[in-house]
Amino acid sequence: MTLSEVDFSVLTGPAPQAPTSLGFLVQLADSSQIAAYRRLRRDSFVVDQGLFVGSDRDDLDDDPRLRVLVAIDPEGAVLGGVRLAPATADDIGWWTGSRLVVDKSCRTKGVGPALVQSACAHAEANDVLRFEATVQARYEQLFARLGWIRLADSEIGEVPHVHMRWPIDRVERLVQSTKAVLATALAPLRGQPMGLGGRGFRGDDGVPLPGSDIIAACDAIIPSMVERDPEWAGWCAALVNLNDLSAMGASPIGMLDSVGAPNHSILTRVIRGLARASEAWAVPVLGGHTQLGVPGALSVTALGRAQRPVRGGGGRLGDELRLTADLGGGWRRGYQGRQWDSTSRRTGDELRAMAEFVPGTAPAAAKDVSMAGLAGTTGMLAEASGLGAELEVARVPRPAGASVGEWLTCFPGFAMITADSPGARVAPAGPATSAVCGRLTSTPGVGLRWPDGAITRAVHGTVTGLGES
Repeated sequence: MTLSEVDFSVLTGPAPQAPTSLGFLVQLADSSQIAAYRRLRRDSFVVDQGLFVGSDRDDLDDDPRLRVLVAIDPEGAVLGGVRLAPATADDIGWWTGSRLVVDKSCRTKGVGPALVQSACAHAEANDVLRFEATVQARYEQLFARLGWIRLADSEIGEVPHVHMRWPIDRVERLVQSTKAVLATALAPLRGQPMGLGGRGFRGDDGVPLPGSDIIAACDAIIPSMVERDPEWAGWCAALVNLNDLSAMGASPIGMLDSVGAPNHSILTRVIRGLARASEAWAVPVLGGHTQLGVPGALSVTALGRAQRPVRGGGGRLGDELRLTADLGGGWRRGYQGRQWDSTSRRTGDELRAMAEFVPGTAPAAAKDVSMAGLAGTTGMLAEASGLGAELEVARVPRPAGASVGEWLTCFPGFAMITADSPGARVAPAGPATSAVCGRLTSTPGVGLRWPDGAITRAVHGTVTGLGES
């Protein structure tokens, strides 16, 4: 099959006009293609339209982070292009697209829509959470058909323009896939007085046992992780449960494990990881259940003590949100962009110091950042408090090796989101970094506040549906 025989509409999506036989490919431009793209820009914006005098080049053209996408025909000729780049000096996941141009000979061939769609896909693939463009008003309808949202009118070179935004639902999709099912699935358990933790603790990381100061927490590891990375699974089984106790303001006293493995090798490595974690945090495994010759399975129950448990739903309107997270380490091999591993590189003293942050601070509310990511977990804390939340993107502490998009949606190892009144006392956090980065609001869901004051919605409503605790 030759290049000209390929149906590129599969890649670019349906064009708003009648289909044509023109074949083209959208790709990242090399230096010669960038030069051709700039010639097209000058012909269109300077010569034909008079939007600029002499040249349409600006500082963005010299930004080393700039990406240029071009559409090329089967012979390699550039039919059009578009550029996109971060909108801020520090890339915080806010990008803009600009200088979309199509050769006048093929402006009804679907090239423009294909470039727009490719730019959106490229932005999302690079962990962008906010993507915008200022387009000529005559093209507003085209962008709207492709799913863009109108924000405001503007003017460039005395020509009417419209500021528009491509809606990115990365956080919402994560929430839907991890937490949205909880209210419906767990509904049968709410009938008993203490069902799902009882009043005040519904949906919390752990639960107080009636008539005692004991806090219990239970988490499971996904089976594929048990078989793919057994020692890491054993470590994480302890980590997530001890984090849950810490978020409740509890001091750990012991763990129980339940392990299933298809063979002796996997079983041995799971137990090795669990034992290493037990030694690092100085929390014994008191007993449990072990089964061989079955599909991989692993869960741990952790027990701790707290005289005054910290609730996940104790936040109040106007409370500051603080992220306290271990920014050391890096992505776990095989889990790039999904699991941040700092804890396996810490000493026992460092791990225990971080675990004392919430008990020592005693905030109004706290949640361990879970698989719903920072944005989703913040939404859970807000929902349990009967409120909504805003996160200030530029103030969220994050490691240099993670994009904002990754950091807001990954499992970060050790990270606590807490809520308390402004200026409240904060305990030491060991090697973790702690900073105020948001607040609780009356608007449901989670908004992301950007340096220019704009707010985009990361979560549009409740996360779990369990409601106020």
